[in-house]
Amino acid sequence: MKYQIKTINELTEKEIEHILQLWNISAWNGMKSAYFRSFFKDSEFHFLLDSHKEITAAIRLNFDFALEISGKTYSFAEAVGLVSAHERKGYGTGLVQVFKENVTQRGLETIGFCHTGLRPFYQKCNIEILYDKARAIKEKAGSGWISSEDDDILIFNVSKERKEQLGKLSTQYNAYLISKE
Repeated sequence: MKYQIKTINELTEKEIEHILQLWNISAWNGMKSAYFRSFFKDSEFHFLLDSHKEITAAIRLNFDFALEISGKTYSFAEAVGLVSAHERKGYGTGLVQVFKENVTQRGLETIGFCHTGLRPFYQKCNIEILYDKARAIKEKAGSGWISSEDDDILIFNVSKERKEQLGKLSTQYNAYLISKE
């Protein structure tokens, strides 16, 4: 397996098609590469490739992610869209491990999110989990705020101070997803 990172502009048409196919999100079916590049412009993509240079697992690193907690803005890189071409072959686990090493070496404050059903996978990958903290993150919806659909916050590489802030989140102590623009 080969680990590779590509910026949005380094992705080939074939890679974009493959990523969209792996993600299998109906609203994105038929998304053209120009729109993909625009939509994910603040991202980089991390892959594991097999000997035929086919993507076996992919994860997107979103650099346009910030939370406001108690009036202070915290910018993070957000790990999102982890997908494996074949389940139970170790591709996802392998990618998570090299991905975590990469963001740690680069000093990127990186978090992700998951539902309770994915906890065993991330536990197996030795990713620190802040259980039941993600729902305390509010996202703008029209003129109001709604709770995140995720359950947990995944800690790939975060400073002690930021981890403490995230660990305090609760129904009474929310974080707010803000646009960095």
